[in-house]
Amino acid sequence: MFFSPFISKPDSVAQIMLKVLLAMLPGIALYVWYFGPAILVSITLASITALGTEALMLKLRHRPIMPFLKDNSALLTAWLLALSIPPLAPWWMIVVGTAFAIAIAKHLYGGLGNNLFNPAMVGYAVLIISFPMQMTQWIAPHGLGQVELGFFDQLEYIFFSRLPNSVSLDAVTMATPLDTLKTHLHLDQSVPQILGMPIFGQLGGHGSEMVAWGFLFGGLYLLAARIISWHIPVAYLVTLFFIAAIFHLADPHHYAAPLFHWYSGAAILGAFFILTDPVSSPTTNKGKLIYAAGAALLTYLIRVFGGFPDGVAFATLLMNICVPLIVLYTQPKVFGKKDQGLDKKNKVVKP
Repeated sequence: MFFSPFISKPDSVAQIMLKVLLAMLPGIALYVWYFGPAILVSITLASITALGTEALMLKLRHRPIMPFLKDNSALLTAWLLALSIPPLAPWWMIVVGTAFAIAIAKHLYGGLGNNLFNPAMVGYAVLIISFPMQMTQWIAPHGLGQVELGFFDQLEYIFFSRLPNSVSLDAVTMATPLDTLKTHLHLDQSVPQILGMPIFGQLGGHGSEMVAWGFLFGGLYLLAARIISWHIPVAYLVTLFFIAAIFHLADPHHYAAPLFHWYSGAAILGAFFILTDPVSSPTTNKGKLIYAAGAALLTYLIRVFGGFPDGVAFATLLMNICVPLIVLYTQPKVFGKKDQGLDKKNKVVKP
């Protein structure tokens, strides 16, 4: 038998953040399988830096430290940032990006719940603008690089920028699928020719498309657990698919198919884990649809016509700016409240 009350206690912030972190594990596991364990080093460094910076900022702001450290929000920022940058990024770059994300993008605006921008994407933007060369050194997936580094070799490069004798950086890294596509299109090659290269898989990049499947699985878990609503991921992916389909149908030799844009870069990660940040995204359902559709449009425009191979981070930040306006015009009216102003006969309507 079941007894009342039937209303369950809502999850705390810490529980919600923990579930989001757990949902990222399938994608991280596939990342390690296809690209090696360097990403675990990046996640660990980012996590330590995020917690340390969070504690320092809370102390400077005279706020209690342990309750905020235990809410797991700093860890989520760290993981998202680590997954957005090359796994062989130098240790100091990971520290700088994570510290900036927590100290400036989060605490400068008043801490969790007050930040206008997604902190992880702010950290990413700072890194790719400040250190563009290091942000292009993506490790090659297993089987495609000339040389594969072991775990300790990866550690040595991350902390000391040293590779084994007679091994060059070009032998262990390569451009991302999106960057490869953009570069070869500028060399007047067609999309079918480019996608026949070994770096590409069935839908996206070799290895990276499987990582995207892992994040998709985690995102579906978040939907099933009602941690996020369907509005943002569905609106983002459908809009991105629709825009890519229009260009692809118009000129398939110069524009990739829609599923390529889904399974390349950070599209799936962005749809379920980045854009759905409850603080920097709209609170209204209609607003979420507008916000996600705008982010998808900007993502495609940046990828195809912009200067960066992947536009998820900058699309997120640009739409973060629009969130207050989106919420203002999509906020539902209070039930039973009359509009104040003038009626059709220019008479004042009393509340």
